[in-house]
Amino acid sequence: MNRLTLERRQVWIYLAAIATGLALGNAAPGLRGTLEAALWPVLALLLYATFVQIPLLHVRRALRDRRFILAIVLGNFVAIPLLVWALLQALPDEPALRLGVALVLLTPCTDWFITFTQLGRGDTARAIAVTPLNLLAQVLLLPVYLWWLMPAGSVQAAFDPRELLPVVAALIGLPLAAAALSERWIEARPQRAVWRARLGWWSVPLLALTLLLIAAAQVDAMRSAAPWIAATLPVFVVFLAAVLWIALGLARLLELPATSGRTLAFSLGTRNSFVVLPIALALPPGWEAAIVVIVLQSLVELFGMVACLWLVPGRLFPAPR
Repeated sequence: MNRLTLERRQVWIYLAAIATGLALGNAAPGLRGTLEAALWPVLALLLYATFVQIPLLHVRRALRDRRFILAIVLGNFVAIPLLVWALLQALPDEPALRLGVALVLLTPCTDWFITFTQLGRGDTARAIAVTPLNLLAQVLLLPVYLWWLMPAGSVQAAFDPRELLPVVAALIGLPLAAAALSERWIEARPQRAVWRARLGWWSVPLLALTLLLIAAAQVDAMRSAAPWIAATLPVFVVFLAAVLWIALGLARLLELPATSGRTLAFSLGTRNSFVVLPIALALPPGWEAAIVVIVLQSLVELFGMVACLWLVPGRLFPAPR
């Protein structure tokens, strides 16, 4: 099996991992504490493997195609926050639920966005180039968006800097720094590029293991959050449909070629679910619904991307005759 085949089948791998985790959590409740402890190093490895695939040291390369960059910025950091604000109004007044939706929908994806761009006949080179820009912008803007979208009392209750900052530093900062050092080491000699390719194989199995551990450790939270799933599922479906129309409108407005339009559509349609997972996992007791919502969104997104592989290049952005 090659890496592309593995990534095409990742939806079913993740579903099997969640089912296995739920079964394990129900059958052996005494193991939940151990499994939750094991989740943190696995998640750190997953983020490291993800960040290594991002050209962190080449942000300037993304700025060459100004019309495409303008479309990415307007779509991900102007239109989508406004869309998220509108969608939050349709949700029940449950702070943990709304926080989970906001966290996951406000952060553009930095990993399988590239995979689906390649599978959907987009411009993979532009996808790779723009990824560090997306990552940097979301890190800077996410606190601003949460301050705007969430009631001040909810934000203060959810985020204790004494608990959150060490988690963010350990699970996002350290993997990010390690990935930047690894990128410098890999680029020092051409023959070392094989290590980046090998690390690219890690993402799917590590994400599957992460989902298994979350399902096993948070089985009670998933059971108690079941009523919220019915409320958030339509929101995630509407979000995906809406961002495809946003991508189409921006591509036409800025006169992007079809391949760039496809890349834009996959950028707006994919979200950074497991990069915000450490933030959700660090929330205090009573906010577990945010974790469940983020996992649910990733599954909805993956099934949606399967449909988008046909819809985006075939209907929205067909090749010019």
